[in-house]
Amino acid sequence: MIRLQKLLFWIFALFATVSVLQSAIDERPNILWIVIEDASCHIGPYGETAIDTSNIDALAAAGVTFDSSFVTAPVCSASRSAMITGMVQSTLGVHNHRSQMDSGKGEASPPYHDSYRLPVKMLPELFKEAGYHTSLNSGVSPDGGAGKTDYNFLWHRFDYDSAHWLDCPEDKPFFAPFQLKGGKNRGDDSGSGDPKKMTLPPYYPNYPELKEDWARYLNSWLKVDRELGEAMQQLEESGRLENTAIFFITDHGVSHLRGKQYLYDEGVKVPLIVKLPKGRDAGTRRADFVTQIDVSATSLGLAGIAIPDYLQGQDFYAKNYQPKEVAFAARDRCDETVEILRSVRTEGYKYIRNFMSYVPHSQPNQYKDGKDIMKTMRKLHAAGQLNELQARVFNPNRPVEELYDLKNDPHETVNLAGNPKFAKTLSELRSKLYGHMESSRDLGLIPEPILEDLGKRYGSKYQVLKQPENATMVPDLIAIMEAGEKGQVARLRQGLTNKSPAIRYWAATWLGVQGNVDASNVLVKATSDPILAVRIAAALALSRIGQSQKGEDVILQTIDDDNWLAGMYAIRALEWSGIRTPAALAAVTKAKDNPYEFTRRIAKRLSSKY
Repeated sequence: MIRLQKLLFWIFALFATVSVLQSAIDERPNILWIVIEDASCHIGPYGETAIDTSNIDALAAAGVTFDSSFVTAPVCSASRSAMITGMVQSTLGVHNHRSQMDSGKGEASPPYHDSYRLPVKMLPELFKEAGYHTSLNSGVSPDGGAGKTDYNFLWHRFDYDSAHWLDCPEDKPFFAPFQLKGGKNRGDDSGSGDPKKMTLPPYYPNYPELKEDWARYLNSWLKVDRELGEAMQQLEESGRLENTAIFFITDHGVSHLRGKQYLYDEGVKVPLIVKLPKGRDAGTRRADFVTQIDVSATSLGLAGIAIPDYLQGQDFYAKNYQPKEVAFAARDRCDETVEILRSVRTEGYKYIRNFMSYVPHSQPNQYKDGKDIMKTMRKLHAAGQLNELQARVFNPNRPVEELYDLKNDPHETVNLAGNPKFAKTLSELRSKLYGHMESSRDLGLIPEPILEDLGKRYGSKYQVLKQPENATMVPDLIAIMEAGEKGQVARLRQGLTNKSPAIRYWAATWLGVQGNVDASNVLVKATSDPILAVRIAAALALSRIGQSQKGEDVILQTIDDDNWLAGMYAIRALEWSGIRTPAALAAVTKAKDNPYEFTRRIAKRLSSKY
């Protein structure tokens, strides 16, 4: 009898424990992300008056509006990869747009696929482990289907339980990102924005086609506003509104010439409105600097989930939160366009570091060149109808450094980097940026074909700069870049013998950029380097000093390599080199059927030049 009583006691105790745990689960907040594509802060809470965003205004009245919210990358896949992991994209190795994929756009060489697997847990996995229902929806309708991911890594689709949170059991909280097309809804005609009343930033000309595009962009916000209203109604009708934390944010800035893919505020400054459960902090504003990876950490924190050490975002509602007064951002390869930009922003200043200052801002890019605004701007530029500011992006090169006084020049138009009065500010921000690049283990200065092989060697790109032998790679790469920019030819020639292929790549590149004819012999020798990317850099450098015939074979032989990134760099070198021989034409024609999407894009563009 006593035994039976003890057994019953433990059974009741077990049920009581389960009941308490279930009750705790019930009390945890739902987490809803509303992530909008291609849009900047042109809505009511941020002072926009050309359109009426009543639902967004109501969300701001019920929540917190962040006045200094930024993304760490101004393009969707890199930004989204950062947000879903809570990590800076250039730390994780997912900084190049549409990279590390095994299908679709950006599908890369199969021998490298194993190294593309995410080396950390992304947020839906952490939420699932904590007992949350996870979903990912396109739009807000239950019929929307699976939402946009665009992650630059391989992941498990089953990390999401369903498409819509309405499928969530009543006894579980949910983590649910909604993906809205936002600025991509340029064809929505339900808006009220009048093109004639549009005021464009000064870096765009007051031209009818541009004003019409700007009006269409603003009108796209009206559809977002309606979708937000529908999302709020779903929450209210289900009885979940009161206990749901809502994060309203865009993946990057508006898709315009100086917006998406650029580090100016038009590209990286985004709206962020947070509605907390039970009306907490309703109708308030915050000025501290936050990014989308802070949204990731904060979402975990509100759910009571331990934030992993590898997350680089901060929970901005944590008791030990230290407000930031600075935001870092990075732009790297976008599709077939190789680029390396870094920036640091404070309340008063923006510093942009152009690590490839020898090419124009408006490098050829199939995606951007296909847009009406870019076609119009190129047409106006060719006709000489742009002023100096508006034509600046078409200059053949650009300054190594850009510094803007944001209080007096919010549109970032007057570069103060060469002004002695701002030398101290320039130095301080440069040091901040370099320190961040080193501490965050920024992989961006490693040429991508080389990084591809390193990632394969170490299991993932994330592991590359964690290796002891690579501990000083970031400052070493910065140093060789600076030597190139300053024309330190002896240092560059020495760099060609460095054990690091990334150093050798940049040494060869800058010898060519500097037009150092005396380096011909060492560059010819470098065309036999054991690393493909170095051979390509040397061949392109030779073309820049008028000796393209000495490197042509190297370029043409590499386009079909199993390292598809090396092949893309090779055909890119062919485009920049100006080599237009019959052998080059044959290689370009063949490359139009290359297995790599971005090699094909360059080949298609280049074929018209023969």
